[in-house]
Amino acid sequence: MMKKIVTIVALVIVLAVLATVLAGCGNKQLLDLTYTFNYAIIKLPDGNIVKGDVESWKDFDDGDQIQVKIKGVTYLVHSSNVVLEAK
Repeated sequence: MMKKIVTIVALVIVLAVLATVLAGCGNKQLLDLTYTFNYAIIKLPDGNIVKGDVESWKDFDDGDQIQVKIKGVTYLVHSSNVVLEAK
C-alpha cells in the first residue's frame, strides 16, 4: 500500500515539473516540429531591405545567424535582421 502511494506522489511530482517546463516554452509550438517559411524580409547592413519568396533557409545551432536564399541569392544575416513568414 505504501509503495502505491509513493508511486502516485512521484508521478504527480513528475507531471507538475513537466507542466512547468512545457509552459515555459513561450510561443513555440510543441507538437509542430516542421518550420516552413515561404516569405522573408531581410535588413542588410547598408540599410537596404530585401523581400521575397524563400527558396531555402537554415539557422545555426551555435549562433544567432540565419542563412536565407531569395531569388538565387544567399544571405547570411543576424536573426534580429530577418523576418520569416509562413503564408
